[in-house]
Amino acid sequence: MFKSTTSRRAVVKAAAFIALAATSMTSLPVHAETTLERAKKDGYIRVGFANEAPFGFATPDGKLTGEAPEVAKAVLAKMGIKQVDGVLTEFGSLIPGLKAGRFDIIAAGMFINPKRCAEINFSEPSYGIGQAMLVLKGNPKGVKDYSSIKDNPDLKLAVMAGAVEGGYAKDAGVAADQIVSLPDQSSLVAAVQAGRADAAALTALSIADMAKKADGVESTKPFGEVAGKSVKGHGGFGFRKEDTDLLEAFNAELKTFLGSPEHIALVEPLGFGKDYLPNKTTAQLCAGE
Repeated sequence: MFKSTTSRRAVVKAAAFIALAATSMTSLPVHAETTLERAKKDGYIRVGFANEAPFGFATPDGKLTGEAPEVAKAVLAKMGIKQVDGVLTEFGSLIPGLKAGRFDIIAAGMFINPKRCAEINFSEPSYGIGQAMLVLKGNPKGVKDYSSIKDNPDLKLAVMAGAVEGGYAKDAGVAADQIVSLPDQSSLVAAVQAGRADAAALTALSIADMAKKADGVESTKPFGEVAGKSVKGHGGFGFRKEDTDLLEAFNAELKTFLGSPEHIALVEPLGFGKDYLPNKTTAQLCAGE
């Protein structure tokens, strides 16, 4: 038995059509799962924090808390993501860690500024706050703000590596050899207590919290200007540039949450409240306004 030439041609054509169809199907673009889709499917997301109270820190028993983590947990829960896992990271490594995929959101109360906006996307700000200095009890050197350090070349100022205070000090005219960069809050406190620095600069809330918890130190009166410019910082949550759907969903819930009775009750025990609500938008802050 044998098939006719016509039959053989029909079989060859059919096989070729099937092969072409299979090739076309496999070449169709495959939808890549976004961070938001993955988080909703898995029920959890990772956030980076820098152990800077009261913005984001771990309690002695390992609980992730602080203004940024607590707000993030509340907002993410409204988005259907119930579990938030913290990844402790030095402040200066938060943006590189986010971009490298070690975590998916920065929840550290990070100030929004043009330089950072060029690297990552930010949510709308969740708070606005000024600056203060940590000094020895009684403030023996009479430090008030950055200009106090600039006017006395014998004084040393401790700042946290990667934070905005180093830039503020330079803007105020503080000499580079007067600035001591340290990795975290505990190092700042220790430097002031030991006399290795005459003052340490951070946000007013952080300084107040450090002064409350440490011996022999106190906070100066908060201030909001450096070299004639406002330094009232506005903090927000950091996202990778490609995670636009995650950012949009987060912002939508954050907008309705901020200023609500639920929000104020959540952050007041951490030192925040109605007086610390933001008064600028992320667009303004990224534009340097």
